[in-house]
This record gives sequence, structure tokens and C-alpha cells, in this order.
Amino acid sequence: MQDASLIRYAWLSIAAALATIALKTVAWWLTGSVGLLSDALESLVNLAGALMALWMLTLAAQPADDQHHFGHSKAEYFSSAFEGFLILIAATAIAVAAVERLRDPQPLEQVGVGLAVSLVASLVNLGVGRALIAVGKRQHSIALEADGRHLMTDVWTSVGVICAVALVAWTGWLWLDPAIALIVAANIVWTGVQLMRRSAAGLMDSALPADQLQAVEAALMPFRARGVDYHALRTRQAGARQFVSIHVLVPGNWTVQQGHDLAEEVEDAIAGQLPRAHVTTHVEPVEDVRAHADLDLDRGAG
Repeated sequence: MQDASLIRYAWLSIAAALATIALKTVAWWLTGSVGLLSDALESLVNLAGALMALWMLTLAAQPADDQHHFGHSKAEYFSSAFEGFLILIAATAIAVAAVERLRDPQPLEQVGVGLAVSLVASLVNLGVGRALIAVGKRQHSIALEADGRHLMTDVWTSVGVICAVALVAWTGWLWLDPAIALIVAANIVWTGVQLMRRSAAGLMDSALPADQLQAVEAALMPFRARGVDYHALRTRQAGARQFVSIHVLVPGNWTVQQGHDLAEEVEDAIAGQLPRAHVTTHVEPVEDVRAHADLDLDRGAG
């Protein structure tokens, strides 16, 4: 089952977070670098985000019920929003630690060993992050993709911290360590804000991306050649699920069976472009003026 596969990848993310927390904490303990400490704190956020992703993916996998007729797929947005919120908290903690270290610079110790340990942690995040992004895109899982992108941000953050610690060891400029930590905090804030914006867009029923809308319209073009038109095309994304509704305009002298058969064709054509879409059609007689007066979301408005 696809949902079971997504949940397995969430467990992989949890395992990676635990491993990197341990490795980066050791690196910080060996060197005393506030930059490496900031990196370890972000890994704590990774763990919390991965746990939330597991919970929400499990919830999203539940079938529709009497209280949730359209399923539970929007639960994935709560995961990415929660992760974004935790990222902002981590950024604040990193900034506070960095400012304190700027006021009272401390020499670094055992830099070589500490950087080697941090590098191993970064490689773990790199492999898992790329896997989560690939699976998230392929399976249309926003929670997994967001988790993967956060891990990739962590990789680049780690690269910056490793370079900073190496420069401190080489130049003796102790201020570089907390200065880079502040840059890391700013980068983390950016990631958190983007995740929260994306989650808000999903919860507000944003339309499908432009490429998917174009695919839907391309699927509908052949019907116009047959004298069938359409309007009131509406779409929304809900986690891994997509919803499409459309009014199909047919000749008024068609039988109910003809209209139904055509609607089935339209739904199949759209599903061929968007396999995970739930398509709803509404058949109307093209000659009826009322069929052209209900284009707004609220029937009769406008």
C-alpha cells in the first residue's frame, strides 16, 4: 500500500534525526563550537518534525468517514506548519546562544575530530533528505517532501558551520563561529516561514499548480471538437489528494444517459492526467441561460 510506504519513510526520517542528533551533539561536546551546537539544535527540530509527519501521515491514511466525507488528507499540512513553527523556535535559541558567544568568545578544541563527526551526520541527512523529496514528489506527499527539504536545508547549514569552524581553527578569529551561527539562524527562519506559508496555502484550498491546470485543460480540449463545452473549472489540493469540479455543457436534446456517459468520459480524461484526483462533474444544457449564470462559487451570485 502507498500509505504504508509513506509511513515507512517517516520512520526513516526519525531514525536519521536520532542519528544526527547523537553525532552533532558529540561534535559540539568535542569542540565547544556554538555553530555546531546550533546544528545539533536544528536536528532536534528535525526529530520533532519527523514525529509529527509520522502522526499526520498515519492520520491522512485513514479513509473517509461520517465526520470527514472528503477524507483526512489535509492532516499533512498540520505537519509542515508544526515543523515550520519549531524551526522558528530553534532559530531563536541559536541566535541567543550566538549572541552570548559573541560577547564571550571561547577557543575551540579537537576541531578535526568534531568536524569529521559532523560531516558524517551531514551525509546521513543528505541521503535521507534526497530520498524523502523524491518519494514526496512521486507520491504527492507534502509532509514527506517538506521533511526532506528541511533535511536538505540542514545539510547546507552543516556545510556552512563546518567551514566556519575550520576557518576559526585556521585563522584564530573566534568571532567567526557565533557569526556563522547567526547566519544559520537566519537561514532556518527562512525555511520555517516558507513551510508555514505553504501549509497555510494548502489549508486555504489553493488551486492546483499551473502545470496541473494545463494538463486538465489539455484533457478537455478534444470534447470541444465534439460540440461539448465546459466552464466553472475549480480545483484544490488537499495533501496528497486533488479535487476537480467542472460544469459540462451539452446539447439540451440529449438524453440523461447521453449526458451521463459524456460526464464519465470527462472524468476519465481528467483522471488520466491526475490519477489521484477526485473529479466531480455537473451536466447542464448549453442552450439554458441559467447554465451560464452560475459561474461563481456561491450559486446565483454575481
